[in-house]
Amino acid sequence: MTSRPADPATAVDAAALARCADEPIAVPGAVQPHGVLLAAAEPDLAVVVASANAAALFGRPVAGAALGELLSPDDAARLRAGLRGDLAEVNPLRVRVGGADVDVVLHRADGLLVAEWEPVPGAEQAGAAWHRRLPTVLQRLSAAATLEELTGALARDVRALTGFDRVMVYRFDAGWNGEVIAEDRRADLEPFLGLWFPAGDIPAQARALYTTNWMRLIPDAGYARVPLEPAVTPATGRPLDLAGAMLRSVSPVHLEYLANMGVAASMSISLIDRGRLWGLVACHHYAGPHRPSYPDRTAAEFLGRTASLLLPTLVSADEQSGVVEVAQRQAELAAAVGSNPRALAAALTGGGTTALDLLPAAGAAVRLGGELHLLGSTPPAERVVPLVRALLDAGVPVTDAVSRAVPEAADLAATASGVLAAEVAGGRGDFVAWFRPETLREITWGGNPYTSKTAQTDAGPRLSPRRSFDAWSETVRETSRPWRAHEASAARALAALLTRTRVDQAAEDDRLATALQRTLLLDQLPKVPGVELAARYRPSEDDVVGGDWYDLVPLPGGRVSIVLGDVAGHGLAAAAITAQLRHALRAHLLRASGPGAALDGLNEVIGALLPGELATAVVAELDPATGEVVVANAGHLPVLHASAGGASYLHEGRGPALGLLDVAGYREIRLTLAGADRLLLFSDGLVERGAGGLAAGMAELRDAVAAGPVAPQALLDAVLGALDPPRTDDVTLLGIART
Repeated sequence: MTSRPADPATAVDAAALARCADEPIAVPGAVQPHGVLLAAAEPDLAVVVASANAAALFGRPVAGAALGELLSPDDAARLRAGLRGDLAEVNPLRVRVGGADVDVVLHRADGLLVAEWEPVPGAEQAGAAWHRRLPTVLQRLSAAATLEELTGALARDVRALTGFDRVMVYRFDAGWNGEVIAEDRRADLEPFLGLWFPAGDIPAQARALYTTNWMRLIPDAGYARVPLEPAVTPATGRPLDLAGAMLRSVSPVHLEYLANMGVAASMSISLIDRGRLWGLVACHHYAGPHRPSYPDRTAAEFLGRTASLLLPTLVSADEQSGVVEVAQRQAELAAAVGSNPRALAAALTGGGTTALDLLPAAGAAVRLGGELHLLGSTPPAERVVPLVRALLDAGVPVTDAVSRAVPEAADLAATASGVLAAEVAGGRGDFVAWFRPETLREITWGGNPYTSKTAQTDAGPRLSPRRSFDAWSETVRETSRPWRAHEASAARALAALLTRTRVDQAAEDDRLATALQRTLLLDQLPKVPGVELAARYRPSEDDVVGGDWYDLVPLPGGRVSIVLGDVAGHGLAAAAITAQLRHALRAHLLRASGPGAALDGLNEVIGALLPGELATAVVAELDPATGEVVVANAGHLPVLHASAGGASYLHEGRGPALGLLDVAGYREIRLTLAGADRLLLFSDGLVERGAGGLAAGMAELRDAVAAGPVAPQALLDAVLGALDPPRTDDVTLLGIART
């Protein structure tokens, strides 16, 4: 059959899944019957919890008895001596009980000493001959050059040691589905090699126990559980924690699962790679109950631990193909970014090595500064940003099954079944992303994984495992070739490099822009006989550099032009444009017949040399001898004229902003400053308001100037104090009065 990305768990009742997740498998309140469990308080070692079969082993009730009373004096002495050291070095303690040898295994839990007593008679033993071959077995494992060789040798040696009918090595994938990658079996058994088993076969809480306990044994899958007495530990009021107990009774669901497989006995050994459960050595027996001896189980666990130590090297060798190539292209892209930090998109998309070359992928997307650039085979441009954004917001930056994370993207399978995305910080939703198309995969499951059902019990619904484990195949669609760890790491490293480069470049731009703007703002206004001038400039808190500038240009005949301008934008680019406009306007003011003609010339400069740039400017040309003022305004806020009778704005003659239109000529208006008259030129940062808007701010400014002092220096201080403009924009003020 054909299906979307396999997720067998979706076929199972949610309530049953939740109940399975909550099942107290670490505190089942019972043990398996092939041994006896006693929990004793220290230091007197009085038994406070015992399995119900204890009296049968010891021939007497054990509740309240001290452990030493259940042993011979010599065995009791060895027990007490062992408790003073590391219990792992004591286990197993071989003692005699009722004339038979018993292995005692010790650990501590819930503040108690837990002793598990397993009779030696009845256990199958590999014998001393096999244990003498242990060095050869370990050498064989260590000599494995590939993962296949290691797991194959492990399956064969564990089966030879333990005598199980079938031994499999089972590897988990990213979704905790398991694949049988090695097997050694009885010749008449159907092979399981290559079969997959869904994640639900081993629930999350069981996997957690496998991570801490390397060994689990079920000698008889048809056993009757033996309860602990009392059911709760007196000191805690809770059931005894059996997470570390080898006799721990297992989930009824698991026993039903084994019964459905025809398994009479089972054992598992964990395989752990760098602290994470990587897989299992799964042992099955079909001929009847089967209990390897404790020493043989310990030897099998030792083989599993040895294989786990070898896993990182072999797994890395298997997974690291292509690492060198990716690293080389990563270095080439880093060099391209370093040599062109002001054009990052071009560095990633226009050079000999592009972002698409970094990883094995069919397409790539680069979004920087809010602009999207596509390379290779990608989803339509209008779908790329929403898709990547949805994955990043969902916390799924790496996926080989996009439709599982973003169902509405299922129709993009041909170009984007797999996506690897990395966010570039400090931008407007910027990122780099790679796309892989759908790759059809044939998966053969051990039984139809979608047929697990629920069974109704007095306690509510619980999982009921599937009954058939015959090979069942499906073609999985809407999945791509998986992304490897080094590929995801390279993508994140590139995004981090872009982030650092942008931050460093912004800091450098701010430094340069600040230095440039200092050249545009006069340290102090020159002295002009007959005129009193004052200036205030306060930059925005959000931007180091804005587009405001002011100037004072002495003209022939003793006249002087006072200029206030504002270039659209912020930062280094705005500062560079500001410098050009300031110098161009100075030249035109010196040659033109008046401020209107000078603005005409500046508008022509912008249209010819700086197309697309916008600026506003106001020029007040003052004759100090007569007090005559000629004002021309190119889209700037009007000049405020204050006199003894009040204050008013000079709205007449205001023309369009520079660079906006081809203007036939900027108009000029004339007035004369007499007595206490003064002029105020200002930028929009002074009067723009959130709620009241520009009109309210200008009215407030007019009132403040009308009531303020005459001297320009004091007037500007009073205006800033009265209006208290927000720090979200540049604020520039120029005050002019005759002396």
